[in-house]
This record gives sequence, structure tokens and C-alpha cells, in this order.
Amino acid sequence: MNIGEALPDLRVQTTLGEISLSEYRGHALVVYFYPKDDTPGCTVEGIDFTQLHGEFLAAGCQVIGVSRDSLSSHARFVAKHHLSLTLVADVEEALCQAFGVIKAKSMYGKMVQGIERSTFLFDAKGMLQKVWRGVKVPGHAHEVLRAAQAL
Repeated sequence: MNIGEALPDLRVQTTLGEISLSEYRGHALVVYFYPKDDTPGCTVEGIDFTQLHGEFLAAGCQVIGVSRDSLSSHARFVAKHHLSLTLVADVEEALCQAFGVIKAKSMYGKMVQGIERSTFLFDAKGMLQKVWRGVKVPGHAHEVLRAAQAL
């Protein structure tokens, strides 16, 4: 996805049920992609976005997290870490492919296809305004919040 492109109108399975991404129009939207539930970096990122969730809402911005994990995995992750975010179970990788976040990664000396930690910020009209790729977790949620507040 490139700046100025529209939010894809895909139906997705979330921790709140099945939704269409078009339902978020009228609000700014953060879509953050993370590799795997309950791993160190992904847990910190989820907690950071949860701690700032009220500030995102005050800025008129919704936040959703996306990984290839199942809904049951997401449910355990949310419960264990008290996350207040909607998580998308992109098991079929439709959203990952639409956003171009599947990348070759080296894991334990082997090349595998995995999610590149990435965040996308859409305005209330559903147009992409900012992209972060290869995200480093510390401070990232605050940076995204500042960008959302500036919309």
C-alpha cells in the first residue's frame, strides 16, 4: 500500500466478530501488523497500543492489530495481557497480501515467509496517510498516536 491509497474493503474475522474494513470509515484507523501472538515484541506492542487506546479514541482513531494467528490464539493473547484492542485473525493472509507485509525473513538460519512488523494510518475518509515498515517496538505506539492526533 502506498500513501493516498484507499483502505481495502475486505471482510475479516476479528475478536469482535466478522466485519468489513469499510465499517471504520468516518474514523481514523491504525492497522498494525505483528508476527505472532504472545511473543516478546508483539506482546510489548499490544500492551503499548492498549495503554494508549483511550488517547487514540479521543483523537477519533480506532486501532486494530493483525497477525496470521487464529481467533482462539487471539482470545488467549487478549485475556492473558488484558489487551483492549480488536485483533484480526488473518489466517488466509488476505489482509497481509493486500498490505504487502509478507516478507522473506531469516529464522534460525532458514528463510521463511513472515509478517514484517508494519503500521498503516488511514484518515477518516479511509485514505492512507502514513506507513511505518520494519517497526522497532519501543516508542512506536506513541509515534503513531502523535501522527493520528495530527490528522
